[in-house]
This record gives sequence, C-alpha cells and structure tokens, in this order.
Amino acid sequence: MKYPLIKNNILRQDLDEIIQHLKKDDPILTNGPKVREFEEAWNKWLGTKFSIFVNSGSSANLLSLTLLKIKYPDGGEVIVPPFTWVSDIASVIQCGFTPVFADIDLDTLAMNFNEIKKKVNSKTKAIFLSHIQGLNGISESLLELASSKNIELIEDVCESHGAKHKDIKVGNFGWTSNFSFYYAHHMSTIEGGMISTNNEETYENLRMLRSHGMVREMTNEKYKIKYLKNNNQLNEKFIFFYPAYNFRNTEIGAIMGLSQLKRLDDNIYNRNENFKYFLDKIDQNKYFKDFNLLGSSNYAFNLILNDKDKEYMDRLCSNLEKFGIEFRKGSAGGGNQLRQPYLSNYIKEKEYNDYEVTEHVHFYGMYLGNYPELQKDDIDYIVDKINI
Repeated sequence: MKYPLIKNNILRQDLDEIIQHLKKDDPILTNGPKVREFEEAWNKWLGTKFSIFVNSGSSANLLSLTLLKIKYPDGGEVIVPPFTWVSDIASVIQCGFTPVFADIDLDTLAMNFNEIKKKVNSKTKAIFLSHIQGLNGISESLLELASSKNIELIEDVCESHGAKHKDIKVGNFGWTSNFSFYYAHHMSTIEGGMISTNNEETYENLRMLRSHGMVREMTNEKYKIKYLKNNNQLNEKFIFFYPAYNFRNTEIGAIMGLSQLKRLDDNIYNRNENFKYFLDKIDQNKYFKDFNLLGSSNYAFNLILNDKDKEYMDRLCSNLEKFGIEFRKGSAGGGNQLRQPYLSNYIKEKEYNDYEVTEHVHFYGMYLGNYPELQKDDIDYIVDKINI
C-alpha cells in the first residue's frame, strides 16, 4: 500500500527505551514499577485520579462490565451504539446484560441523545458511549440524564485519545473509561489498554479484577480490610474474592507507553490539522463534511457519501485499491454491528434496518489512514483519487 491505514507508529526511540531496560543485569519484565509509573503518567496526561494498565482495550471493556455485574448481579439493560467495536457489545452480553441499541448522529458518529433518552427505562443500568474516530460524543444533556436517572456512564475512548468536551479530555466523565493502545491507535504499546476512573473504590476493585480477583492487589487498606474480614483462615496473599481474570500488562508495554506518551500531543495536533485539510479538499457535493470537530482528536479520515449511490461507492473503492490507498468500508468496527452473526440470537430479525444513520454509514461510509507524517502533498494525492 502506498498509503496504509497506519505508518511509523512505533519509532526507533521507543525500541531503544526497551533495549536499555533489557540490558540491565536483572530486568523486571512482568507487571512492576514501570507499569505503575505509566499509570501515573497517564493520569497526569488525562486528568483522572486513577488508571489501570491492561493487556487490551477489549479487556478494559470486559473489566468495566464485570464490575457493573458485581454492582447489579441481577443484570439489566445497557444502552450501546450499533456503530462501535465488537467488544463493547460483546462485553455487555458476556456479563449477562441485555444490549439495547440507540442510533447515531452523523456529525459525531456517537449515539444520538434523543435516541438514548427513548431507550432509558427502569432496567437501564449503564450507557456505554463510544467516542468514534476522535470525535467527542459527550453532551451536557447526556451527563444530566445519566446523573438524574442514576445510570452509570461508561466511555469507550479507544479511538479518541485526547478528544475533549468543554476543554476536559473525554475519559473524565464516565464511571469508568476505556482506552486501547493497539498498534493503529493514537499511541501504542503494541497490544494494551487502560481503564481510568475518578472513583477510588472503583479503582481498587478493578485492580483486583485485573489480577485473578486477588485482594492483595488493592493499594488502600481502607478498602482492603473488608475483603480480608472473615477470611482469616486464608493466607492474605492468596485470597481470591472474585472469579476474575489475568489482564495484566508488562514492564515492556509500560516502557513503550511512557515513550509514546511524550509525543502524543504533537501527534494529535498533526492528525487534526490533516483532517481539517482533508475535509476542506473533498467534494462537498459527494461527501459529508459537517463533522463536529469541536474538541476532536482525529483518528482517521472519515469518508461518507451524501447519497445512497452504490455504483459510485463501488467505483470509489476500486479507485482507492488501484492507487494503493488502504481503507475500511463500513468505517468503525465494520459498520452496523447488528448485521454481525454474533448478535443473531440477541436481536429480532432484520433489526439492523431500524438504525437508519448507522445503515447509511455501513454501506456508504469508510475510513482511510491518517497519521502524523502525512504531508499536504500526500493528502492532495489521496483526495485526487477520491474526487472522481
């Protein structure tokens, strides 16, 4: 590919930091002090109080929903977008909740507030909001609704590191907020993720759930004591309070994360400038351009046809393939998740037709790679192959 989806996301300087660590006489490799250092550096960058480094964004999603299940053991409903990554919805199902879908807005690609409001009822335990491809999905109306109804807000920020709502980085508004450091995202630890929260008890419970449900993983004695109580017949180093997971990451991942974090803000700035230039150049008669860029942290060049024109879409895809421009048809997560076979037993037949905006993006949308090294000449070349 002349223009792949991602390029140069792991640099020589990142690898050199790891090599320096490996040259030590007895380097720690598993979860250790560098993990804690990375978690603290991430808190400082994001603005949250607590963060937990895990092995993927999908694991972050699953831990958040596992904690929700502990809070609501009888289950309930979680409102989710049909336009998101598979693990958001899968984690809801895996933890015994019922996914309830709300269609999206085209300008943010996040759930439409009025559609969310229609779906809220006495069974609603959480709203799982995805910030898609660097666009902010938070609104004051959503925050007020969640607060007034005592509904937990879970943020998926996997594609949107650094996006903001009212100058506050998204990931600060949720009960928990989940990030991915997969290779193609704003910053990478190769595989990896983070859960952030401003609630200390939530944090302490997530630490246990990340590591086999072990009480010894808790850092605050105030919270730990109630889990030790009535278990004095057990070695306190090996009390497994929850049937949990091993989602820990390593010192190697943390070292790479610390290195990448140093240039994250500059990369975000470059991506945003690229996207603005891209939107200015594409043909407004053919493509949707009115994205809400306030507080955005662009992840990819989003390209959506204004009209339902299959013939043109097919020509566009052929042209991009011909000139070596990588793309993902259907855009985020492959488009409408309700068309995926894993949901066939959880929704009514052809329910995907109920989500008009998501359906349009599924068939007439795509994304292309945006990365900091792209120059205006590169974007001009790409746009020339798009404006056909």
